[in-house]
Formats: sequence, structure tokens, C-alpha cells
Amino acid sequence: MATTDSLAFFQNFYTDVSLYVVAEPGPASQVSDVPAASSVAATAPAPVVAVVPLVPVAVLVPTPALVASVPPPAEKPPVPSIAAATPAAMPSKLPSLASLPLTPLPPTPPPPVVVPAAATPEPAQLFSVPTLAELPAAPAAPDSQPGRVQPSPTQSPVAHIPFATLGSNPNGLLILVRLPADEFRKLPRNVFLNNILKAIRLVMEDVVLVNVEHDKFPVALCTLRKTLAAKQFLAFGKNLLDVAVYTTQPYEPVLLYGDTAFLGASEIKMLEYDAGRKKQLWHAMQRMFL
Repeated sequence: MATTDSLAFFQNFYTDVSLYVVAEPGPASQVSDVPAASSVAATAPAPVVAVVPLVPVAVLVPTPALVASVPPPAEKPPVPSIAAATPAAMPSKLPSLASLPLTPLPPTPPPPVVVPAAATPEPAQLFSVPTLAELPAAPAAPDSQPGRVQPSPTQSPVAHIPFATLGSNPNGLLILVRLPADEFRKLPRNVFLNNILKAIRLVMEDVVLVNVEHDKFPVALCTLRKTLAAKQFLAFGKNLLDVAVYTTQPYEPVLLYGDTAFLGASEIKMLEYDAGRKKQLWHAMQRMFL
């Protein structure tokens, strides 16, 4: 590009800045060729030249110590081959069972020895039954009245005498009374009778109340045993059980026929207000139940 054209370009580019062109050293012919540029430079104000120092660029040269301190790049793990990851092909034919070795079975242990139990315990009874003490046997019937027949546990001339019962324990203690029907229904709530049962560790649910429904004749033992299996009798009154009419005494517990315990006492109304008879009854019950 010509010098004149360059000067005109920079004057247009830098509007507010005056520029000048430094003449390059050369032959004289070349200086004389640019009169217009000299005249223009003479008329223009002196330009300001900005001198920018050159910054030396440092070139880093690696030293041997620096190269030694840099660790080498880690080697990458080898990529597994696709052929190695492929499982081995299944055999086309399974081995014969005859070629397999025979493994002996472990010996069979002998069967356990079962020791039979000595005795199977009987189930617990629903109601408690008092344990009877050793009682003397009842004496034989006297021969002073030959016209009367002593009844037995299986036959009796008074087997037809009716009776009523209250209670749900056929194997418990039987309490014999002779009362009107209304008083008999109230007997389970009698305080004196409940205290008597409590003294021998029983409650009203452990006994069966039997009311003889005849004014003179007793109830038959054979008739009671058709519906009740109890073998313990406590009679409050006279002439209440046929087999005990001639062979028992009040407040003397005895065994009738070897398996039936019987104890006779006065009527409940008399016992409630008589301390002496209460004492006799308590001693007799201790010999029979405790």
C-alpha cells in the first residue's frame, strides 16, 4: 500500500488522533518521490507515538529433576476378551449313571427306646371331695325288733319314698334334711350351713342337698345311688337314711357297708343356737373329714 493511502486510512480510522508517517531510510530518489506526504505532515500537528515495551516470554525448559518427579501414567487394565467371558458349552450328552461312583449311605440309627409310663394320672375332678379318715364300721342292727327288716344297699322297703335335690355334683358330699319345700329352696343361702362347709374346705357347689319328702319314713340308699354316686352323707335330723336308722348314733361318724361314710346330727335350726351341739358336730366332722 502507498504511503499516502496508508496515511489517509489511519486519519479516517483515528478521527481525533493525528498521525504521522516516519520516513523509512532509503535512497534519495525515494524521498523526493513523496512531496505530498511531506507537505501534509508539515501542516499536521506533531503525532504522539506510544511506545509499548516488549515483555519477554519465558520459555520453560524441563530439568532432569522435574522430569524424574513426575510419576508415569498408570497402565490401563486389560479389557477382557469376549471369548473368555463366554461360558463353556454344555456337553451334548450327560454322563451315564452307571459310570458314577457309588456312595454308601450313612447307617440308620436304632429306633429310640420308649419307656412306658408307670401310670397315667387321672384327670382332675371338677369338684373337690374331702378325704375320709379311718372310721369304725357301723354295728349290726339290734334284734330287739324282729318284725322289722334291715334294708340293704340294693333292696329296701322304703325305696318308693320321694326326695328332691339341689346341686350339681353327683360325686360330692350329700346333705340330708327334712324341710318344707320353701325352706329347702332357701337352704343354699343358709349362713350356718355355708360356714360348716367352709370349715372342711368346701363350698355349696361341692355338695348336693337332698330333701326327704316324707314326714316319717327315710329315703332309701339304693334309690339315691340310681342318680347320685356319692358315698359321703351328712344328715341333719332323725330317720333320714334307711341303712343308718338302727346302726348309727348322733355325732358318731361310721362306715356303712365298708364304703359309705355317714354322720348324723341334730336339725340345722337347733344347731344354730346351741353352742354345745355345735362343738359336738365340729369334733365329729374333724374325725370324719380332717
